Amino acid sequence: MNRLKAYPVYLTMSAAHGLFFALIVTVNMIYQATVVGLNPFQLVMVGTVLELTCLLFEIPTGIVADVYSRRLSVIIGYILMGLGFVVEGLFPFFGAVLLAQVIWGIGATFLSGASEAWIADETSHANNGSETTLGQTYLRGAQASQLGALAGIGLSVALASITITLPIVLGGALFVGLALFLSLFMPEHGFSPTPKEERNSWQVMGRTIHEGVGLVRARPVLITILVISALVGMNSEGLDRLWTAHMLENFSFPAIGQLKPVVWFGIIEAVGMLLTLGAAEVVRRRVNTGSHQAVVRALLGFTSLFIVSLILFGLATNFALALAAIWLVGVFRTMAGPLYMAWANQHIESKVRATILSMSGQTNAIGQIAGGPAVGAIGTIFSLRAALVVAAFLLTPALGLYAKTLRPSAPAADLAISEG
Repeated sequence: MNRLKAYPVYLTMSAAHGLFFALIVTVNMIYQATVVGLNPFQLVMVGTVLELTCLLFEIPTGIVADVYSRRLSVIIGYILMGLGFVVEGLFPFFGAVLLAQVIWGIGATFLSGASEAWIADETSHANNGSETTLGQTYLRGAQASQLGALAGIGLSVALASITITLPIVLGGALFVGLALFLSLFMPEHGFSPTPKEERNSWQVMGRTIHEGVGLVRARPVLITILVISALVGMNSEGLDRLWTAHMLENFSFPAIGQLKPVVWFGIIEAVGMLLTLGAAEVVRRRVNTGSHQAVVRALLGFTSLFIVSLILFGLATNFALALAAIWLVGVFRTMAGPLYMAWANQHIESKVRATILSMSGQTNAIGQIAGGPAVGAIGTIFSLRAALVVAAFLLTPALGLYAKTLRPSAPAADLAISEG
């Protein structure tokens, strides 16, 4: 069967992922708290199991993508993600929800690094080794994902009004359907797999890890990239777990007819998506994603604005201000994602790309596991406002690290775009 070109497949995959994921997560926390009846400790345990799963499987699944096939890793990832969400939606029990986190968490690690490495290889192949358009591709993918998520939010709210489990089960089934689509149409021309006679050798996997670690040690900028990933994780766990509770506990939602409160969260997410789409287009046109200096300056600016917005959100005392602040938080946070990925890829050789990107995912998980409980404890002992402000300050060391890589004294080898 003739496969499609990589770029439209990447955009289709990004849009579908955004739609299906939003379909699920818009109501997932409400489902866990109301239908499954999880108490606060159990809700935290669900997140902890998910992050521990990601931590344990990030590097092994990244090696699969480097040794066997990026395409295969992506397909396996979407199958497992879909099955995990189907299990969670069909079996409203604490044990089943924990099992679901393990299944879809493993699937997420198959995707982490592999999908980005796949499109990087295909872009390089299509442009005869040049990856100067890769940053633009990542930004376009982020825009497609946001458009898909925007549609997914509205669909999720509509389906949840019928039964709250429907968007979760349907979203999971659609992820499996996406895996089938990719198995039929996803190309892979830029990746050179390990020869068949070596594929079952643990030495090959060990050598891949060794090469990845060696590259990180040889290029200090990669250490900086991994440390920043951990700081982002420390910040994000507190924000993701507590922003909804902050809105519910500290503000009164204006009435919208007879509609349920979940609609307000749909509105918050939808408007945030629209704002992010517009901002992504500005970044795509204004930031030279092939330049180390330009990308890092943009990351420094967006991260600074994100921190300020999160502090404002935590300290806001009226609904309108909190609403504006959480939208700004979402915009600046989302904009940093593809730029961070473009920056990381500037310094990674192709043969270990998925492994090092998976290392980045692993350090992010470590950050979430380390920072989440501490921020949660502050929220319990003091207040949700204090917890959100602390979460913002946890990210401030990243500003110094970004600034450090902009210094003229930074090693030239670290600033050169990898030819891998």
